[in-house]
Amino acid sequence: MELLTEILPLSGNINRTSMQRHQQCVAERMEGELGEEQCQFIEGCPRDWAKQPLPGPSLTVGLDGGYVRASDQRSKNEGWFEALTGKSILSDGSDKVFAFVNQYDTKLKRRLYEVLKSQGLQMNQQIVFLSDGGDTVRDLQYYLSPESEHLLDWFHITMRLTVMRQMVKGMTTELKPDKYPETQSVLADLSQHLESLKWRLWHGDVLHALQHIDNLEDDLEMLEENPENKKKLKKAVREFHHYIEANQAFIPNYGDRYRHHETISTAFVESTVNYVVSKRFVKKQQMRWTRRGAHLLLQTRVQVLNGDLRQTFCRWFPCMKTQELAPLKEAA
Repeated sequence: MELLTEILPLSGNINRTSMQRHQQCVAERMEGELGEEQCQFIEGCPRDWAKQPLPGPSLTVGLDGGYVRASDQRSKNEGWFEALTGKSILSDGSDKVFAFVNQYDTKLKRRLYEVLKSQGLQMNQQIVFLSDGGDTVRDLQYYLSPESEHLLDWFHITMRLTVMRQMVKGMTTELKPDKYPETQSVLADLSQHLESLKWRLWHGDVLHALQHIDNLEDDLEMLEENPENKKKLKKAVREFHHYIEANQAFIPNYGDRYRHHETISTAFVESTVNYVVSKRFVKKQQMRWTRRGAHLLLQTRVQVLNGDLRQTFCRWFPCMKTQELAPLKEAA
């Protein structure tokens, strides 16, 4: 609030609409300063990169999404749009967050590049990107650095496996022990294939993992009882097959990375999504948002959370006080 007293007349009553308009003006000005979008941001050539100073700590970037109620929402179960959120962490522990509404933003790659650049990115610096494997998120990460590594998030793999295991468990529970012995045997085989599948993926053995998925599909054809549950499980297995096949180039040996204390999951981003998006836009909030309004508020919010808003105002208004004030993160 102390920063706001320097730039807004807080001594009197403030109209909510006026506050919203001022906030959007600030966000739009920040948006106007963002450079043009490019398809790639890799600069120079390998010879130039070799001459650069030793890079700083490696970067780990995680991306995930949260959902915001749309202003045109017609019912509780429809009318939502996605806000992508991410966190970039240096190996020394310092971090920055970023967020945007991808259905509104036209400078996705530029926005992420500027965040990395503000953390001292060099072309010879190691970066690891973790995501859920979605096309939008994957395309966003490409051509930002020649030293980047792209990984599929382990959490999203296990989440899908857990759903399938629960479905098999439910089908097993519904059967009476003294009936359908052949079906019981098939369900036991399905459970075993799922366990083996998880083990193969944990060790980065995609080839054998895909074979286990084929076995799952074959065994499902042998099930005769519970046709409705069988249909749902077949759909889940088929979608998982496509998911792993499409992302097989991004599946590392998770076990090896885990033993070397390397990041394998976007769990560190989950709290960011909760803090940046859910806390302000969803939980205990009944407001509905336009894509533009949500995107602009997110830009101001991440500036506050990153501790950059004061620097931005000081650049715009050089006569502002320059002494350090209390952190503003709680005000966000």
